[in-house]
Amino acid sequence: MEKRDIKILLVDDEPDILEIVGYNLSSEGYQVITAENGFEGVKKAKKELPQLIILDVMMPEMDGIEACELMRKNPDLKNSIITFLTARGEDYSQVAGFDAGADDYITKPIKPKVLVSKVKALLRRFKEEDAADSMKIGGLVINRDEYKVMSEGREIILPRKEFELLSLLASKPGKVFKRDEILDAVWGNEVVVGGRTIDVHIRKLREKLGDDSFKTVKGVGYKFVD
Repeated sequence: MEKRDIKILLVDDEPDILEIVGYNLSSEGYQVITAENGFEGVKKAKKELPQLIILDVMMPEMDGIEACELMRKNPDLKNSIITFLTARGEDYSQVAGFDAGADDYITKPIKPKVLVSKVKALLRRFKEEDAADSMKIGGLVINRDEYKVMSEGREIILPRKEFELLSLLASKPGKVFKRDEILDAVWGNEVVVGGRTIDVHIRKLREKLGDDSFKTVKGVGYKFVD
C-alpha cells in the first residue's frame, strides 16, 4: 500500500496540534483527516475507515476513551490501529486507553520527526496484520478475512472447518501439525464426533485441492506441501 493510499485520522481539540502534526504527516505523503472532538472523530472514522487513528484523551463533547470504545464496536474499523496522543502520563489513563481498545500510547509534547517515526512503525504493524489475513502459496491464495480460497485463479468453496484446517496447515508449509494440535486449533472446546474427524476433513480437502497438497505423517499428523 502506497503512502498516498493510507488514511490517518487525527482527533484533537487543540488547533496547534492539528496543524503541526497534520502538516508533518501530510508532508510524508499520508492522507490526513482531522476532527476537533471525539464525537466528530467517531463520525469521520466511520466514513473514512482510516488505517491509523490518533486520538487525544481529554476533549470536549466526547473524550478519547469513549470515542475509542465506540470505534472498536464498529466491525468496519476492526483492523484500524488506534493510538492515543496526550499530555497525560498517568498510569490510570494509559490503562483506561488500552482497556478501551487502543493499540499504543504517545505522550506529548513529541518532536515531529519522532512522531513520524512512531507513525511509520505503527503502520508497519498494520501491513503485517493485513498481510496475515491473506496467504499466497504457489497458485493458492487464502483470504482469511473473507473466508475465500483461490486455486490457480479458480474459487474453491470450503465449509468453515475445512477452511480453518487449510489455513492452519498452510500457515507453515512443511511443518507437521500433530493431531491434538489440529483439534485444539480448529475445533477447540467443541465436541468432536468420532476420532476420524480430521481424516475426513483432510480427505475432502484433497478432493478439492489435490492429493499432493497434503501429506500424512503416520502416527503424528499432517502437513501442507508447498
